[in-house]
Amino acid sequence: MKKLLLSVFALALCSAVNAQCNELFISEYVEGTGYDKALELYNPTNTAINLSGYRLERFSNGSATSVSGGVLNLAGTIAAHSAFVITNNNTTAPPTSPTLTAMADQLDNPYPAPTYMNGNDAIVLYNNASIIDILGKTGDAAMVTANGWSDVFPYDGSAGAIWTENHTLVRKASVTQGVTVDPSPEFIVTAEWDSLPVNTFTGLGTHTCSCPTGINEIDNTVSVLVYPNPSNLEYVNVSTSEAIISAHVFNTIGQEVIVKEGNKNDKTMIIETAKLPKGVYIVKMLFEKGKSTVVKLSIQ
Repeated sequence: MKKLLLSVFALALCSAVNAQCNELFISEYVEGTGYDKALELYNPTNTAINLSGYRLERFSNGSATSVSGGVLNLAGTIAAHSAFVITNNNTTAPPTSPTLTAMADQLDNPYPAPTYMNGNDAIVLYNNASIIDILGKTGDAAMVTANGWSDVFPYDGSAGAIWTENHTLVRKASVTQGVTVDPSPEFIVTAEWDSLPVNTFTGLGTHTCSCPTGINEIDNTVSVLVYPNPSNLEYVNVSTSEAIISAHVFNTIGQEVIVKEGNKNDKTMIIETAKLPKGVYIVKMLFEKGKSTVVKLSIQ
């Protein structure tokens, strides 16, 4: 009965959230030194996606077109809930790191091409004629002279730290779809991206996302204890057998009502539930290497 009940709630969760988890998006951006540059795409759906018809375009230095930035037509297939890596393949000095190119599912074209970005270039992912994700903002006049988008207002590189240059950016686990229209009035990089130091690319090829992975998810690959459960307190404790990436609480119609990031070291977490109405919820815990576990929580 417990497994059947979890299946029912997982179905409800999938039906509501899958409306957003239905198309590829850019999940990692590596803007390293020299030509150590890469892009990662993530497939949040429950089926493999053939990349025929998909392409990446680079809008260079605030340009409204990709004429000078380059285009890469993608090839191959991305398995369900899997990542696909495109790396620069420059062979002249300084060449792209062999360690980086070894991680590629597809090598980029010679210059000009998408992975020749240098901080102030927007990257756009297309599915045929449709824009399905934008990193940055195309036709952004500020990028004609700026080195990239920064982390504080007005986000145009004139104040704060520039995140799109000499950094690796990883899409937040809570992001379940791409940006299909240019941000207005500005691109706020901190809203959907986490920043890592320059030349960090060990995480390429895997991505953590809160999109449901289907009913098989309830088979639980990591041990998770949520207590007290049922709970009439203003919080619940979580104890797991592996370090926690993030916790996501969904109501029975699939709406995400709580998201809390872990610190990637601790195996315990406290989730504040004081604002949740009484009822039954699904707690989805995310771990390294794409592992996840779903637990039912009752708030009384």
